[in-house]
Amino acid sequence: MTASVFIDGEAGTTGLQIRDRLLARGDIRLVQVDPARRKDPEARREAFASADVAILCLPDAAAVEAVALCEGLPTRIIDASTAYRVNPDWAYGFPELSAANRARIVSATRVSNPGCFSTGAIALLAPLVAAGLIDADAALSINAVSGYSGGGKAMIAEFEAGTAGAYFVYGLEHKHKHVPEMMAHTGLTRRPIFIPSVGNYAQGMIVQVPLHLPSGQTAGDLQTALADHYAGGQFVKVVDAASLLPRVNPERLNGTNVMELSVHAGPDGDRVVLLATLDNLGKGASGAAVQNLNLMLGMDEAAGL
Repeated sequence: MTASVFIDGEAGTTGLQIRDRLLARGDIRLVQVDPARRKDPEARREAFASADVAILCLPDAAAVEAVALCEGLPTRIIDASTAYRVNPDWAYGFPELSAANRARIVSATRVSNPGCFSTGAIALLAPLVAAGLIDADAALSINAVSGYSGGGKAMIAEFEAGTAGAYFVYGLEHKHKHVPEMMAHTGLTRRPIFIPSVGNYAQGMIVQVPLHLPSGQTAGDLQTALADHYAGGQFVKVVDAASLLPRVNPERLNGTNVMELSVHAGPDGDRVVLLATLDNLGKGASGAAVQNLNLMLGMDEAAGL
């Protein structure tokens, strides 16, 4: 079977990475718009109509407009923007969240691709909240560092020009757009403090969640719950913390669709730091979109990854 796929916004970082993953595949035919007509709504609607699946790599407002353009068409959509990530009418594109969520992606006509920071935070927290090991109303902080490729063209240009500095922290207004998504798909009822940062390297990400453990709970309990939840998965792996010491490199999974989770216990056994390491352009964006595409088309989930 050959499926036709239209990447709307293929010139951006996420779109280019998706295209590169699909170009060499014999089971995918890419639909393209004449560059001179790429902003022509009629040309784009024609492209949508000729595609089995469209992948939107656009800013939020443009993604909403693209979805409207598809009204009345049988085209299935994967949206990589923030626009629909908490919309209950859209399947959330993190297959590992649950068996039910995976099944919903398989049959969905509308799938919202997760955010990069959200992918790490949700992977760590959702199974632990579901298992009762973290209270839904717990006061949590989530910290993270990413390569600059996740910041879009303007940020990439700033770093490549050497004007951005070595590292910066942002989101200090406590309004980061990934937080509603984190809450919606972890079961958290209390807004976590999320303060991310960007380093002077292209791609790769670590998400950190520090926790004080209640009496009677151990790091092993958390490790076991995560390992049980992701047992047998191709792309989310729970690894031994000791194998990562003394330093964890955010770039170590670059070029893959793999995310590794680890539980790092303090010496007194009363606290841990949970880590999720991933490629922000892999499992955090383009790789996840291709994984969802494969599931929607009934193809090998790992094809192109």
